[in-house]
Amino acid sequence: MNLWIRLLWLLLTARKRGHLDLPRESSLLRFRVWPHDLDLSFHLNNGRYLTLMDLGRLDVMVRSGLWREVLRHKWTPIASAITIRFQRELRPFQKFRLETKLLCWDASLVVMEQIFIVDGGVRDGQVAARALFKGGLYDRNDRKFVEIARLMSLLGVSEISPPATPEVEAFLHADDRLKQAGRV
Repeated sequence: MNLWIRLLWLLLTARKRGHLDLPRESSLLRFRVWPHDLDLSFHLNNGRYLTLMDLGRLDVMVRSGLWREVLRHKWTPIASAITIRFQRELRPFQKFRLETKLLCWDASLVVMEQIFIVDGGVRDGQVAARALFKGGLYDRNDRKFVEIARLMSLLGVSEISPPATPEVEAFLHADDRLKQAGRV
């Protein structure tokens, strides 16, 4: 239930956070660790990180204007791969922020970085977790991913993708290897 409340909050407050100019601007959402977010070790559950990351990516789509196109065309957001590195725990009632940034893209998929940052207290500004996400928008009618060039055009963006960093290259390579291993 709490995720529905966070989703509703995200949608109701998107206008207040303003338009997001992709690919230059990042989404920044603020959260607090609530008791229902905890695991048996009394810190933010590792699965909850992934769920909150969904909200960060949704905020990017809503505030950039892409979400209207997603709804209009009935496209489905699809996560192809995610890797996350946990660095510091987030304890009960700890405030934190989630930064979501578009890093690069190819013909049909984007790579985003999502960073969980401690917000306040003695650890203010410290990174709690860092993740890389690969995914795209799937058109069920055409049975393929929507071309990123089309999405960028809908947003009025004419930029080409920045080059992938070594970390992104390693992430994409590991994902490709895992995909190949699943076909054996």
